[in-house]
Amino acid sequence: MDIYQLVDHICSGYVPNINEIEQLLNSCEPETSYIFNAAHNIALKYCSNKIHIRGIIEFSNYCRCSCAYCGLNAENQELKRYRMDPQEIIHVAREAWDAGYRTIVLQSGEDLWYTREKISFIIKGIKTIGDIAVTLSVGERDYEDYRQWKQDGADRFLLKHETINRKLYNRLHPHSALENRILCLWELKELKYQTGSGFMIGLPDQTPKDIAEDILFLKKLDVDMAGIGPFIPHKGTTLRDNPAGRDAMSLKALAVTRLILKTVHLPATTALLTLDGEGARKAFTVGANVIMLKLESYKYRRLYEIYPKEFGEENNIKQERLKIEQFIESMGKEVAKNRGDSLKGKERLWQNE
Repeated sequence: MDIYQLVDHICSGYVPNINEIEQLLNSCEPETSYIFNAAHNIALKYCSNKIHIRGIIEFSNYCRCSCAYCGLNAENQELKRYRMDPQEIIHVAREAWDAGYRTIVLQSGEDLWYTREKISFIIKGIKTIGDIAVTLSVGERDYEDYRQWKQDGADRFLLKHETINRKLYNRLHPHSALENRILCLWELKELKYQTGSGFMIGLPDQTPKDIAEDILFLKKLDVDMAGIGPFIPHKGTTLRDNPAGRDAMSLKALAVTRLILKTVHLPATTALLTLDGEGARKAFTVGANVIMLKLESYKYRRLYEIYPKEFGEENNIKQERLKIEQFIESMGKEVAKNRGDSLKGKERLWQNE
Protein backbone atom coordinates (compact mmCIF):
# COMPACT_ATOMS: atom_id res chain seq x y z
CA MET A 1 0.00 0.00 0.00
CA ASP A 2 1.14 3.58 -0.49
CA ILE A 3 2.08 5.88 2.39
CA TYR A 4 -1.31 7.63 2.48
CA GLN A 5 -3.16 4.32 2.87
CA LEU A 6 -0.63 3.08 5.40
CA VAL A 7 -1.02 6.18 7.57
CA ASP A 8 -4.82 5.87 7.46
CA HIS A 9 -4.61 2.21 8.52
CA ILE A 10 -2.29 3.03 11.41
CA CYS A 11 -4.62 5.79 12.58
CA SER A 12 -7.38 3.16 12.69
CA GLY A 13 -5.35 0.88 14.95
CA TYR A 14 -3.18 -1.14 12.57
CA VAL A 15 0.32 -1.85 13.91
CA PRO A 16 2.81 -1.62 11.04
CA ASN A 17 5.76 -3.95 10.59
CA ILE A 18 9.37 -2.83 10.50
CA ASN A 19 9.46 -2.42 6.72
CA GLU A 20 6.35 -0.25 6.75
CA ILE A 21 7.76 1.96 9.51
CA GLU A 22 10.97 2.31 7.52
CA GLN A 23 8.86 3.32 4.52
CA LEU A 24 7.33 6.14 6.58
CA LEU A 25 10.73 7.28 7.87
CA ASN A 26 12.08 7.42 4.31
CA SER A 27 9.13 9.49 3.07
CA CYS A 28 9.51 12.70 1.10
CA GLU A 29 7.11 15.57 0.49
CA PRO A 30 4.16 15.67 0.17
CA GLU A 31 3.90 12.30 1.99
CA THR A 32 5.87 13.62 4.98
CA SER A 33 3.43 16.47 5.52
CA TYR A 34 0.58 13.94 5.44
CA ILE A 35 2.33 11.93 8.19
CA PHE A 36 2.91 15.06 10.27
CA ASN A 37 -0.68 16.23 9.94
CA ALA A 38 -2.04 12.80 10.86
CA ALA A 39 0.23 12.66 13.92
CA HIS A 40 -0.95 16.09 15.03
CA ASN A 41 -4.58 15.02 14.71
CA ILE A 42 -3.91 11.83 16.69
CA ALA A 43 -2.32 13.92 19.45
CA LEU A 44 -5.37 16.19 19.56
CA LYS A 45 -7.70 13.20 19.63
CA TYR A 46 -6.02 11.23 22.41
CA CYS A 47 -4.02 13.85 24.33
CA SER A 48 -6.20 16.95 23.77
CA ASN A 49 -4.83 20.36 22.87
CA LYS A 50 -2.96 20.62 26.18
CA ILE A 51 0.81 20.73 26.66
CA HIS A 52 2.28 19.41 29.91
CA ILE A 53 5.18 21.32 31.45
CA ARG A 54 7.51 19.14 33.52
CA GLY A 55 10.15 20.54 35.84
CA ILE A 56 13.49 18.74 35.79
CA ILE A 57 16.15 18.94 38.51
CA GLU A 58 19.53 17.77 37.22
CA PHE A 59 21.01 17.15 40.64
CA SER A 60 24.41 15.58 39.86
CA ASN A 61 26.75 15.43 36.88
CA TYR A 62 28.93 12.69 38.34
CA CYS A 63 28.60 9.46 36.35
CA ARG A 64 30.17 6.01 36.55
CA CYS A 65 29.40 5.32 32.87
CA SER A 66 31.50 5.75 29.72
CA CYS A 67 28.80 6.47 27.14
CA ALA A 68 30.52 7.52 23.91
CA TYR A 69 28.02 10.32 23.19
CA CYS A 70 27.55 11.91 26.63
CA GLY A 71 29.50 14.84 28.02
CA LEU A 72 29.00 13.53 31.57
CA ASN A 73 30.97 10.35 30.82
CA ALA A 74 33.44 9.30 33.51
CA GLU A 75 36.42 9.78 31.18
CA ASN A 76 35.72 13.50 30.65
CA GLN A 77 38.37 15.10 32.86
CA GLU A 78 37.56 18.65 31.71
CA LEU A 79 34.11 18.76 33.32
CA LYS A 80 33.74 20.37 36.74
CA ARG A 81 31.56 18.02 38.78
CA TYR A 82 28.81 18.87 41.24
CA ARG A 83 26.27 17.24 43.53
CA MET A 84 23.21 18.92 45.02
CA ASP A 85 22.46 18.29 48.67
CA PRO A 86 19.22 16.32 49.20
CA GLN A 87 17.66 19.18 51.17
CA GLU A 88 18.60 21.58 48.38
CA ILE A 89 16.81 19.35 45.86
CA ILE A 90 13.65 19.32 47.98
CA HIS A 91 13.83 23.12 48.33
CA VAL A 92 13.96 23.55 44.54
CA ALA A 93 11.00 21.18 44.18
CA ARG A 94 9.02 23.33 46.62
CA GLU A 95 9.80 26.45 44.56
CA ALA A 96 8.63 24.57 41.47
CA TRP A 97 5.37 23.59 43.18
CA ASP A 98 4.73 27.23 44.07
CA ALA A 99 5.35 28.15 40.42
CA GLY A 100 2.70 25.71 39.22
CA TYR A 101 4.64 22.52 38.45
CA ARG A 102 2.88 19.24 39.18
CA THR A 103 5.60 16.87 37.94
CA ILE A 104 9.21 16.89 39.09
CA VAL A 105 11.80 14.88 37.15
CA LEU A 106 14.90 13.97 39.18
CA GLN A 107 17.76 13.33 36.78
CA SER A 108 21.47 12.71 37.25
CA GLY A 109 24.39 10.78 35.91
CA GLU A 110 24.71 7.29 37.33
CA ASP A 111 26.05 8.58 40.64
CA LEU A 112 26.14 5.95 43.38
CA TRP A 113 26.92 8.60 46.00
CA TYR A 114 23.13 8.94 46.02
CA THR A 115 22.37 5.70 47.80
CA ARG A 116 18.99 4.02 47.95
CA GLU A 117 18.41 5.78 51.28
CA LYS A 118 19.35 9.25 50.03
CA ILE A 119 17.04 9.04 47.04
CA SER A 120 14.29 7.69 49.30
CA PHE A 121 14.76 10.75 51.52
CA ILE A 122 14.43 13.06 48.51
CA ILE A 123 11.29 11.32 47.20
CA LYS A 124 9.59 11.42 50.60
CA GLY A 125 10.53 15.07 51.07
CA ILE A 126 9.04 16.08 47.71
CA LYS A 127 5.89 14.09 48.37
CA THR A 128 5.19 16.15 51.50
CA ILE A 129 4.92 19.28 49.33
CA GLY A 130 1.64 18.36 47.65
CA ASP A 131 0.05 16.15 45.00
CA ILE A 132 3.14 16.16 42.84
CA ALA A 133 4.33 13.35 40.55
CA VAL A 134 7.95 12.27 40.92
CA THR A 135 9.82 10.90 37.92
CA LEU A 136 13.22 9.32 38.47
CA SER A 137 15.91 9.27 35.78
CA VAL A 138 19.00 7.92 37.52
CA GLY A 139 20.00 5.04 35.26
CA GLU A 140 20.55 1.37 35.88
CA ARG A 141 20.17 0.42 39.54
CA ASP A 142 19.39 -2.73 41.49
CA TYR A 143 15.86 -4.13 41.52
CA GLU A 144 15.61 -3.48 45.26
CA ASP A 145 16.44 0.20 44.69
CA TYR A 146 13.64 0.46 42.15
CA ARG A 147 11.25 -1.40 44.46
CA GLN A 148 12.05 0.79 47.47
CA TRP A 149 11.66 4.05 45.55
CA LYS A 150 8.30 2.95 44.17
CA GLN A 151 7.21 2.14 47.72
CA ASP A 152 8.42 5.58 48.85
CA GLY A 153 6.15 7.28 46.33
CA ALA A 154 8.03 7.59 43.04
CA ASP A 155 5.47 7.53 40.21
CA ARG A 156 7.50 7.28 37.02
CA PHE A 157 10.90 6.24 35.75
CA LEU A 158 12.65 7.37 32.58
CA LEU A 159 15.38 5.07 31.24
CA LYS A 160 16.13 5.62 27.58
CA HIS A 161 17.36 2.57 25.69
CA GLU A 162 19.13 4.92 23.19
CA THR A 163 19.28 2.26 20.44
CA ILE A 164 17.88 -1.26 20.25
CA ASN A 165 20.63 -2.28 17.82
CA ARG A 166 22.70 -4.54 20.08
CA LYS A 167 26.00 -4.12 18.26
CA LEU A 168 25.63 -0.34 18.15
CA TYR A 169 24.46 -0.11 21.77
CA ASN A 170 27.35 -2.16 23.11
CA ARG A 171 29.88 -0.17 21.08
CA LEU A 172 28.56 3.10 22.53
CA HIS A 173 28.29 1.74 26.09
CA PRO A 174 31.55 -0.09 26.89
CA HIS A 175 30.61 -0.24 30.57
CA SER A 176 27.38 -2.22 30.07
CA ALA A 177 25.28 -4.30 27.69
CA LEU A 178 21.90 -3.82 26.03
CA GLU A 179 20.53 -6.90 27.79
CA ASN A 180 20.90 -5.25 31.18
CA ARG A 181 19.25 -2.03 30.02
CA ILE A 182 16.26 -4.00 28.73
CA LEU A 183 16.11 -6.04 31.95
CA CYS A 184 15.93 -2.83 33.99
CA LEU A 185 13.08 -1.54 31.84
CA TRP A 186 11.05 -4.72 32.32
CA GLU A 187 11.72 -4.59 36.07
CA LEU A 188 10.35 -1.05 36.16
CA LYS A 189 7.25 -2.23 34.31
CA GLU A 190 6.85 -5.11 36.76
CA LEU A 191 6.97 -2.66 39.67
CA LYS A 192 4.15 -0.62 38.08
CA TYR A 193 6.13 2.52 37.38
CA GLN A 194 4.78 4.71 34.61
CA THR A 195 7.74 3.86 32.42
CA GLY A 196 9.53 5.95 29.84
CA SER A 197 12.24 5.07 27.37
CA GLY A 198 13.49 6.55 24.11
CA PHE A 199 16.30 6.80 21.62
CA MET A 200 18.63 9.11 19.69
CA ILE A 201 18.55 9.96 16.02
CA GLY A 202 21.78 10.22 14.03
CA LEU A 203 24.11 7.89 15.89
CA PRO A 204 27.10 6.70 13.82
CA ASP A 205 26.10 3.80 11.51
CA GLN A 206 22.44 4.04 12.55
CA THR A 207 19.96 3.28 9.75
CA PRO A 208 16.24 4.03 9.27
CA LYS A 209 15.62 0.33 9.93
CA ASP A 210 17.31 0.71 13.32
CA ILE A 211 14.99 3.62 14.11
CA ALA A 212 12.00 1.54 13.03
CA GLU A 213 13.11 -1.19 15.44
CA ASP A 214 13.43 1.41 18.20
CA ILE A 215 9.82 2.49 17.66
CA LEU A 216 8.61 -1.13 17.68
CA PHE A 217 10.51 -1.71 20.93
CA LEU A 218 8.65 1.20 22.51
CA LYS A 219 5.41 -0.42 21.35
CA LYS A 220 6.43 -3.80 22.76
CA LEU A 221 7.42 -2.24 26.08
CA ASP A 222 4.11 -0.33 26.07
CA VAL A 223 5.75 2.82 27.39
CA ASP A 224 3.87 5.67 29.01
CA MET A 225 6.36 8.26 27.74
CA ALA A 226 9.14 8.37 25.16
CA GLY A 227 12.02 10.77 24.60
CA ILE A 228 13.19 11.03 20.98
CA GLY A 229 15.76 13.55 19.82
CA PRO A 230 18.87 14.07 17.72
CA PHE A 231 22.40 13.08 18.68
CA ILE A 232 24.54 16.15 19.36
CA PRO A 233 28.34 15.73 19.51
CA HIS A 234 30.25 16.90 22.59
CA LYS A 235 33.93 17.79 22.63
CA GLY A 236 34.51 15.65 25.72
CA THR A 237 33.45 12.40 24.03
CA THR A 238 34.86 9.93 21.52
CA LEU A 239 32.12 10.99 19.07
CA ARG A 240 33.21 14.63 19.14
CA ASP A 241 33.87 14.76 15.39
CA ASN A 242 30.68 13.05 14.25
CA PRO A 243 27.88 15.08 12.64
CA ALA A 244 24.76 15.88 14.63
CA GLY A 245 21.55 14.02 13.94
CA ARG A 246 19.12 15.60 11.51
CA ASP A 247 16.10 17.35 12.97
CA ALA A 248 14.05 16.26 9.91
CA MET A 249 14.46 12.57 10.78
CA SER A 250 13.87 13.34 14.48
CA LEU A 251 10.52 14.93 13.62
CA LYS A 252 9.58 11.97 11.42
CA ALA A 253 10.42 9.51 14.19
CA LEU A 254 8.41 11.58 16.65
CA ALA A 255 5.40 11.67 14.32
CA VAL A 256 5.50 7.96 13.49
CA THR A 257 5.78 7.12 17.19
CA ARG A 258 2.67 9.24 17.85
CA LEU A 259 0.76 7.42 15.10
CA ILE A 260 1.57 4.01 16.58
CA LEU A 261 1.61 4.78 20.33
CA LYS A 262 -1.38 7.04 20.32
CA THR A 263 -1.58 7.98 24.00
CA VAL A 264 2.14 8.12 24.80
CA HIS A 265 3.53 11.32 26.32
CA LEU A 266 6.08 12.73 23.86
CA PRO A 267 8.30 15.66 24.83
CA ALA A 268 9.72 18.27 22.52
CA THR A 269 13.26 17.40 23.61
CA THR A 270 15.88 19.97 24.51
CA ALA A 271 18.24 18.33 22.01
CA LEU A 272 15.82 19.13 19.19
CA LEU A 273 15.47 22.68 20.47
CA THR A 274 19.28 23.00 20.66
CA LEU A 275 19.73 22.13 16.99
CA ASP A 276 16.89 24.33 15.79
CA GLY A 277 15.46 27.29 17.67
CA GLU A 278 12.07 26.42 16.21
CA GLY A 279 12.45 22.76 17.15
CA ALA A 280 9.90 22.81 19.97
CA ARG A 281 7.30 24.63 17.87
CA LYS A 282 7.76 22.10 15.06
CA ALA A 283 7.59 19.17 17.49
CA PHE A 284 4.21 20.34 18.80
CA THR A 285 2.83 20.23 15.25
CA VAL A 286 3.83 16.57 14.74
CA GLY A 287 2.58 14.95 17.95
CA ALA A 288 4.61 16.20 20.93
CA ASN A 289 2.59 17.13 24.04
CA VAL A 290 5.24 17.66 26.75
CA ILE A 291 8.08 20.09 27.38
CA MET A 292 10.63 19.98 30.20
CA LEU A 293 12.18 23.01 31.88
CA LYS A 294 15.29 22.98 34.03
CA LEU A 295 14.76 23.98 37.65
CA GLU A 296 18.21 23.86 39.26
CA SER A 297 20.22 27.07 39.57
CA TYR A 298 22.31 28.21 36.61
CA LYS A 299 25.56 27.42 38.40
CA TYR A 300 24.56 23.76 38.05
CA ARG A 301 22.79 23.98 34.69
CA ARG A 302 25.98 25.13 32.98
CA LEU A 303 27.76 22.02 34.25
CA TYR A 304 25.09 19.46 33.33
CA GLU A 305 26.40 19.21 29.80
CA ILE A 306 25.27 15.97 28.18
CA TYR A 307 25.68 17.93 24.95
CA PRO A 308 26.75 21.56 24.40
CA LYS A 309 24.03 24.20 24.57
CA GLU A 310 23.61 27.91 24.91
CA PHE A 311 21.97 29.65 27.88
CA GLY A 312 20.07 32.86 27.46
CA GLU A 313 18.95 35.36 30.05
CA GLU A 314 18.87 34.02 33.60
CA ASN A 315 15.40 34.04 35.15
CA ASN A 316 13.89 32.50 38.25
CA ILE A 317 11.64 29.44 38.21
CA LYS A 318 8.39 31.43 38.14
CA GLN A 319 9.60 33.70 35.34
CA GLU A 320 10.69 30.76 33.21
CA ARG A 321 7.41 28.98 33.78
CA LEU A 322 5.47 32.08 32.71
CA LYS A 323 7.61 32.47 29.60
CA ILE A 324 7.00 28.88 28.44
CA GLU A 325 3.27 29.20 29.19
CA GLN A 326 3.15 32.23 26.91
CA PHE A 327 5.04 30.29 24.24
CA ILE A 328 2.54 27.41 24.44
CA GLU A 329 -0.44 29.74 24.22
CA SER A 330 1.13 31.55 21.25
CA MET A 331 0.76 28.31 19.29
CA GLY A 332 -2.93 28.04 20.09
CA LYS A 333 -2.26 25.34 22.68
CA GLU A 334 -3.41 25.15 26.30
CA VAL A 335 -1.23 24.65 29.37
CA ALA A 336 -2.17 21.48 31.25
CA LYS A 337 -2.78 22.07 34.94
CA ASN A 338 -2.79 18.47 36.20
CA ARG A 339 0.04 16.00 36.88
CA GLY A 340 -0.09 14.55 33.41
CA ASP A 341 -0.21 10.88 34.33
CA SER A 342 -0.39 8.02 31.83
CA LEU A 343 -3.13 8.27 29.19
CA LYS A 344 -3.24 4.59 28.25
CA GLY A 345 -6.78 3.93 29.42
CA LYS A 346 -8.06 6.76 27.23
CA GLU A 347 -7.20 4.92 24.02
CA ARG A 348 -9.06 1.79 25.09
CA LEU A 349 -12.10 3.79 26.19
CA TRP A 350 -12.21 5.67 22.90
CA GLN A 351 -11.97 2.45 20.88
CA ASN A 352 -14.91 1.00 22.81
CA GLU A 353 -17.18 3.98 22.20
